[in-house]
Amino acid sequence: MAEAVVVDLAHSVCPQDQDCVHKCVDKVRAMVVDGNRYTVAWVMTDRYENDSTDRRLSPASCLRESFVAQNGGVLILEQGCVVSSWYRFKQTLDELDLSAVLVIASTQRKAVLQAYQELLFTAVYRFSYAEAFDDCLCAACRGVLACGLQTHIKEEVAGFLSQLPAIGGVISILRSPLIPDNFSHGFTTRTGGISYISTLRSLNLFSSSRRRDPKTVVAENLRRLGLQAGFDPATFHLVKTDHASDVWVMGKPEPESYDGIVTNQVGVVIAAPGADCMPLLFADSVAKVIGVAHAGWKGTLKGVAMATVNAMVSEFGSKLSDIVVVIGPSVGPCCFSLDRESAEEFHAIHPDCVRARGTVKPYIDIRLATRILLQQGGILPHHIQDNTVTDRPNVTLCTACHPDAFFSHVRDGLNFGTQIGFLWIKG
Repeated sequence: MAEAVVVDLAHSVCPQDQDCVHKCVDKVRAMVVDGNRYTVAWVMTDRYENDSTDRRLSPASCLRESFVAQNGGVLILEQGCVVSSWYRFKQTLDELDLSAVLVIASTQRKAVLQAYQELLFTAVYRFSYAEAFDDCLCAACRGVLACGLQTHIKEEVAGFLSQLPAIGGVISILRSPLIPDNFSHGFTTRTGGISYISTLRSLNLFSSSRRRDPKTVVAENLRRLGLQAGFDPATFHLVKTDHASDVWVMGKPEPESYDGIVTNQVGVVIAAPGADCMPLLFADSVAKVIGVAHAGWKGTLKGVAMATVNAMVSEFGSKLSDIVVVIGPSVGPCCFSLDRESAEEFHAIHPDCVRARGTVKPYIDIRLATRILLQQGGILPHHIQDNTVTDRPNVTLCTACHPDAFFSHVRDGLNFGTQIGFLWIKG
């Protein structure tokens, strides 16, 4: 299996640094005798490259020759900024579609590098560590991660990410005039963030252990969205999706998973994700209650939209006639198909929800099914905005049909990005 190797030579705190580093080089040579185990070697170094009177004799140069001899690529990094080095290394891994990483470092540096790794990588990447200074007598090589250094590293990583330029244009937010002025809301598109992997580029707003965007990158994207939209990320709550119909009533204990949120708290931002699934926004300007829901095809059949409406009514006294609902960007019937058995459940809602019925994979209109279920539940037809509404700006665009504007699981595969619909009550 292809593996990337990181060799960390930064060791300047040690009074025996030259002796220690040369011992490390000898150990590394022994560890990587099999040239097939790695695709790229990444040597992190500090002053040794610059201070050596003969660069050919520097530890990094010796390692370069060793890796090249084993038929591997080698990159030398100056050790000015660990977070910058790690970030560039991650970009290289992603370009090569590599996941397995061997890190060779001193005992003390191992703890430091692991702290950066946890902030900049996800479980997609499989890290293993080897300590190259175990037999060194120097106490500086045997330290642990200093108290408070973890906080410093988190701040350093956040500061570094905040300085990165936006990718793919500026942040663009879609809004519906159906939402009353005493609320703020929006549906995000994919531009204006820092996510660089093609299927996550650029304003990805969800991190998963199965995808390559870490939580720190998503947090930076959210920070930039908050600046643009006017909210504080500290007040932000995203539904914990389970593709079902559970709804969290804010103020009550938070469930482990849920696909809807309702609240009457002023200034609290609630949001639902979508990457083909529908982000739904609910607003009642009379009772001053809001709700959001995440609705894929499973959640639609389980009734998450009306479950959110019913929670607004039962918990906060909303009236059905006062609630408006906006269906955000989501996959259209042009691009979304299901097996015959599931398609029949949508046909039972309304025949128009299924196209090419009887084929192996009929096409499904989850937006129309949602409208019909909401209307059957008592929401007024003109209080629902979807792609059938022509007298307002269209916010229910097909995510799969617009790759420049939206993420799409159907189109992009498993490592897909996520946009959101968000809403809050103004103070």
